[in-house]
Amino acid sequence: MTKNSSSSTDSKWTGMVPVDDTALAVTDTGGSGIPVVYLNGQFATQGYWRRVVAELGTGWRHITYDERARGRKSKRSADYSFEAAVRDVDAVLAARGVDRALLVGWSYGAVVAAHWAGRNPDRALGAVLVDGAFPYDWLDEAMEQRIRKLFRRMGWFTPLLRPTGLTPRMTAEQQANSNIELGRLSRERELGPVLDNITVPVRYVVASGTSFGSRGDEQERIRTSLDTVTARNANIHISAKVAGNHGAILRKEFPAIAEAVREVAALDRGGH
Repeated sequence: MTKNSSSSTDSKWTGMVPVDDTALAVTDTGGSGIPVVYLNGQFATQGYWRRVVAELGTGWRHITYDERARGRKSKRSADYSFEAAVRDVDAVLAARGVDRALLVGWSYGAVVAAHWAGRNPDRALGAVLVDGAFPYDWLDEAMEQRIRKLFRRMGWFTPLLRPTGLTPRMTAEQQANSNIELGRLSRERELGPVLDNITVPVRYVVASGTSFGSRGDEQERIRTSLDTVTARNANIHISAKVAGNHGAILRKEFPAIAEAVREVAALDRGGH
């Protein structure tokens, strides 16, 4: 593994990183390997990445963190917007002294990674996007109502799980608003140009089948939007189409995700 251009720490660090009106729980394995920053699903936690981290091993510097009001320790905020999530990437990198990093994002985190990589071509070694960042117009008025109804229905039991960190410390309305914002950002006219403008290596690992809240072949139809993405931007390729579904992909398909990380890192070292 080559040395990275950022400052490194020899030992593992776990702590809180302040940003805006909140603080995020961060874990940094340290070392001199290439920094890999993992961006979680919309309401997931950093623990979801443990199999990918283990598969890649100690030759890399793994940085995971829980977004605002997610997990057991990250604090609440007045701002759960997508732009806040993008700012949080910068806050974590700055706090850990990392100049350049390889981003790995799943679902919501894939969209965050795509935006951050597009805005920071000199700082992004590349990105691995795990079953997310598909430019597709899946949000309409009926879907918006479906989302609001879903989170209202879940509102009676999610607070019971909050002490475990399994559900966010956000209201049902806040969670619905975040999901609806993601739908708007995922529209082809919004996300398409973001992906077209990426100049660093990007690899997708694509799941199969349905995801929580989807119906029929909705998810597979959304995934077909990658055909036009890869046709328009030579920096973006599909590394693997795996059997695992959206919710199980980090648990079951971690070897494919780790291999995509290695592929992107090799391209950066090769000067591409």
